[in-house]
Amino acid sequence: MKLETKLFAYGALFFVPIGLLYGIWSHGEPVGTVAIPLTGGLVGMIGAYFALLSRRIDPRPEDDEHGEIDQGAGDQGVFSPWSWWPLVIALASAIVFTGLAVGWWLSGIGVALGVIGLVGWVFEFSRGQHAH
Repeated sequence: MKLETKLFAYGALFFVPIGLLYGIWSHGEPVGTVAIPLTGGLVGMIGAYFALLSRRIDPRPEDDEHGEIDQGAGDQGVFSPWSWWPLVIALASAIVFTGLAVGWWLSGIGVALGVIGLVGWVFEFSRGQHAH
């Protein structure tokens, strides 16, 4: 997590001064003057979270400067290759963005379908003893 911490910390160190310079050069244009330093603050919060997280977990193979590729081999997580829920979420996203062009009522249908797809995907392995 050391690399991610540095990446986001450098982002915060970039966005805050650039946002202040933008505010001076644009004579106080309200949107960019507020949005760019806030972006730096959000990036800084993520960097601070990664810094705290890196103290609690063991170093990963990516954090070792002399690490080998085979140190990162093995299981990386649990993935279900037979899941149809990502397709439902993609369809819901397409409906939401189509609704932005066609009509807001269609976006509501897409959001409802997206919630159903997200709940189905999250609880896919939580069916209990009667799982298929």
